[in-house]
Formats: sequence, structure tokens, C-alpha cells
Amino acid sequence: MAYRETDNVRARKAAQREHLLRCAEQLVREGGFAGLAMQSLAAQAGVGVGTLYRYFENKPVLAAEVFRVATEREVAAVADAMTLPGSFSRRLTHVLETFVRRAQLAPTLAWSLIAEPVDPAVDAERLVYRQRYAELYQQFLAEGVRLGELPEQDTAVTAAAMVGAIAEALVGPLSDPLPKAGLAQSLTQFCLRATGASADTAQTSTDNPQALHKTA
Repeated sequence: MAYRETDNVRARKAAQREHLLRCAEQLVREGGFAGLAMQSLAAQAGVGVGTLYRYFENKPVLAAEVFRVATEREVAAVADAMTLPGSFSRRLTHVLETFVRRAQLAPTLAWSLIAEPVDPAVDAERLVYRQRYAELYQQFLAEGVRLGELPEQDTAVTAAAMVGAIAEALVGPLSDPLPKAGLAQSLTQFCLRATGASADTAQTSTDNPQALHKTA
């Protein structure tokens, strides 16, 4: 009779895998993907190196999974920020401030997700999630155009340009030990101008203190 895993065994394996991923992400938060080594992870997680290979074929597979989990959380945070009620300008301001402040709360992790030289497996995931961000922004911009709050424009091009601009603007400050003051405000002003949104009705997320205390 073929062996069939019980629900308890599957649950234990899932919990162990989640534990390993949490420990791996902590290493990336501290030292980037360059600091993610199998020996270091085994020590961090309190397991033998052999245990890691039962869950992850090799380091590139592990790193790609860490990237997916961390980036999916950030994509979800951006999508959630877009649901804020109010004018397009107010909502866009909230979205950008949320993204920047989350990055500033975990600068090493954010830099690793955005710009650190990485294994091709991770770089492939990075391209996937840049497209995810672009699709979110395109939908957001299209809504602004439909409601008459933005001028007619190619929302796909604008969205792609915004994703690139946001990433480029963050790379320098995140790799600097002293994060640039006013980064969120400057980036917000740039994107408001780029999209053709009126800043007159924009309301910053400082009016929504809960947004500033979400962890990255």
C-alpha cells in the first residue's frame, strides 16, 4: 500500500516551510540576498542543512520563493492603499506615501527587492512583479481617466513609467544609511504632475495615521 501523508504531517511540513521562509526573509532584511546562505539559514532556523534541501531544491529556488512572498505582501499593500476613498489625487498620494514609508521601514529588504544584483531566478520574479505593479497602476489610472479626474492618456505607458520612476527614486535613498527626508512628498508631487492630476485636493496620508504604522 502506498504511503499517504496524514493531515497532521502535511500541516507540520507546511508550518516548517513557513518557518524556514520567515527565517530566510530575516536574513535578507539584514544583509540582502547576498546574505542568504544555506548554512546561515540552517543556524537561524535551528535545523540541519539537509532539512533545508527537503523543502528547497537549492539556494536560487529558496531565494525566488523569499522574493515572491515578500513582494506579494508589498503588492497587496499597494492594492489596499488604492481603495482609500476620495479624489484621485488624494488616493494616489496615499498609495505612494504608503509604498515609500513601507520601504523606509525595511530599507535593506526594499533595496534587495528593487535593485540588488541577484540570481537569474530572482531577477525573473522581479520582472513578473514589476508587471504586477504596472497592471495595478494602469487600472488605477484608467479609473481616474474614466471619472474625468485625469486627462486622456495611454495609461499602460504612464503606469510603466511610474513603476520605473518610483523604483529609480528609491534606489539611492534606500542604499544610503541616511534615508532622504521628504522622499515620499517629492515622489508624490512628481507623479501627480506626470499623470496630470490636480494636487489641489490631494490629502496626504498623515491625515490617516494608521497608514503610517503598517509594518513592511
